[in-house]
Amino acid sequence: MQLDLHVTRFDWAGGPSGIGPGLTNLARTAEQVGVRTLSVMDHFFQMDAVAPAEDPMLECYTALGFVAGITQSMRMRVLVTGVTYRHPGLLAKTMTTLDVLSGGRAELGIGAAWYEREHIGLGVPFPPVAERFERLEEALQICLQMWSDNNGAYEGKHYQLAETLCVPAPVSSPRPRIMIGGGGEKKTLRLVAQYADACNLYGTPDVIAHKVDVLRGHCDAVGRDIGEIEVTALLQAQDDWTPDDVLRAAAAYADAGAATVMASAMGGDPAGKLESLFGPATERLKAIQPRGL
Repeated sequence: MQLDLHVTRFDWAGGPSGIGPGLTNLARTAEQVGVRTLSVMDHFFQMDAVAPAEDPMLECYTALGFVAGITQSMRMRVLVTGVTYRHPGLLAKTMTTLDVLSGGRAELGIGAAWYEREHIGLGVPFPPVAERFERLEEALQICLQMWSDNNGAYEGKHYQLAETLCVPAPVSSPRPRIMIGGGGEKKTLRLVAQYADACNLYGTPDVIAHKVDVLRGHCDAVGRDIGEIEVTALLQAQDDWTPDDVLRAAAAYADAGAATVMASAMGGDPAGKLESLFGPATERLKAIQPRGL
């Protein structure tokens, strides 16, 4: 089992001047303890269901470009890019740039977007959910075409591109990996089965096991082996946990079908917490095998 790290907040860094040094320390610590992939959110306001919207939040691709420059081997992704925030052609170019400059360490995480407040606040159009899913599927198709040898036109319902030219090509071979976030059983997991290399699910192990079964049904419907898709699960560690608690929780998610657990940056010293709680568990996590899919 692999360990990833998801960074959802920057209030611990002590103000704007502390965020750069704080993120540097966190990213380098994550790489040292064996975190495979670091992710950040695609939000412009902090999620007001979790913390005040006025709390500090970074633009995700700028932040990952910074992380790429201060690390050597750790992979990086956005969990997940909101399809409404960037034109798909520009998103593919942004992702490709990150992949090229990081030496092939970038992964595309993408979803249908949901945070209405920041859309309205910053003047970003917020179409109905059905349209957002249509746009998500077209964005996936556009990225895949731009990462192929086909430089021709793309004609969709919502997006029309005269040329899907993307030079330089990604370093990742044959292209950057794609993760689709969310557990919606009718639309999201169908898109995972059709387009994604990975998915991110949230909930108890029982919930994850159910979602994996739903995903299996979608894979059967499109003729795909579910074993080709990496299932990741968010692991909500508690402040009083020990490394053994982490391992027990990870084993439960593995039994549900997850191959990767994703820790959150915790507390006022997330680098220290990562080192003390997850560091001692990282090597032992690798011995945990997910349930056969």
